[in-house]
Amino acid sequence: MPTREPDGGLGDPSGRARPKPSGEAAAPHFDHERADASVETSAAGGEPRRHRASGPLYAALDLGTNNCRLLVAEPWYHGFRVVDAFSRIVRLGEGLSKSGRLSDAAQDRAIDALRVCRGKLDGRGIVRSRFVATEACRAAENGEAFLDRVEAETGLRLEILTRETEARLAVAGCANLIDWSADGALLFDIGGGSSELVWLEFGPGRRHGGDPTRHIRAWTSLPVGVVTLSERHGGVSVGASVFEAMVADVDAMLAELDDWTGLGARLGPGRYHMVGTSGTVTTLAGVHLGLKRYDRRRVDGTWLSDDQVGEMIDRLLEMDFDDRVANPCIGIDRADLVLAGCAILEAIRRRWRCGRLRVADRGLREGMLTELMMDDGLWYRSGRGRRPGRGGERSGR
Repeated sequence: MPTREPDGGLGDPSGRARPKPSGEAAAPHFDHERADASVETSAAGGEPRRHRASGPLYAALDLGTNNCRLLVAEPWYHGFRVVDAFSRIVRLGEGLSKSGRLSDAAQDRAIDALRVCRGKLDGRGIVRSRFVATEACRAAENGEAFLDRVEAETGLRLEILTRETEARLAVAGCANLIDWSADGALLFDIGGGSSELVWLEFGPGRRHGGDPTRHIRAWTSLPVGVVTLSERHGGVSVGASVFEAMVADVDAMLAELDDWTGLGARLGPGRYHMVGTSGTVTTLAGVHLGLKRYDRRRVDGTWLSDDQVGEMIDRLLEMDFDDRVANPCIGIDRADLVLAGCAILEAIRRRWRCGRLRVADRGLREGMLTELMMDDGLWYRSGRGRRPGRGGERSGR
């Protein structure tokens, strides 16, 4: 179906010529320390702490197949500081794989969450913003009609991202978690309705800094995510045979990627690592760390060895549904989805084995904020980053 996004491919998402700063932009630092996971408000969570902003505010909203997420941030030295945030599981894509449509109940849940987002944006004086929808609205035959309803009922106009732009933004959002001393990285984002994979090659002499999307050798978007895969195979009772059937489904898709045939050979002699940005990998990290309550500050940036990833997948497979519900890093909202996510990750691991995985509790929203602020020329090398309160006085869009 046609998308709303005037996408310029693996360049600027708006299709405009990007302003060229006088120096090479550094990969940004994201300060979530003062607005961390306790700010991320679930359906049952309380109001987040608010922080006084000293500079212009930017906003990024991501309405996915499973979640609705918002970040409000201000420029902060060589990156940004989160001022307010919201996250709620809405399951917009529930039943979509069978009906081809967004159900009325799913639309209602999403609009309720978007009304909360609108309330957080009103009166903030946002100078730039980007609000997007992803796979559920791309795939649904009534996706455009739903976004018209969103605009009518909340005043928020969402654009439907292309898969290409979604992959690029995931790279931009995770840039400062990439080990730039490596030869390359395999980044993946396991979503609710699709999963994006990006193969990054750094080349000789490549180091931290600059636009990481210039080093994309290949990217793909698989039409499968945790919601669609669990609906196809079941997510409550998942034994070894069901899990292997899930893995086989995803592997069949990976086998068709002709542009990726050289990656396996590169992984042998080279020094590569994975970067995972999804609820699947953050859940695995939280379980690995034995957290009594999910803590973004401890999870984001965690390194897991390949053996540790395998051990955590096996551990989750041994849990029954009630055990998954009782785990503080899974809970009722993810208990029927997490093993589908593990199956997608397992298919990737079996085809392209890397020795280590870095966990990213960040992604699309951070990528959007990064591009908005870079458009305004906020970050430069050699300590020339603008300090809080001095960047981007530009009207929102």
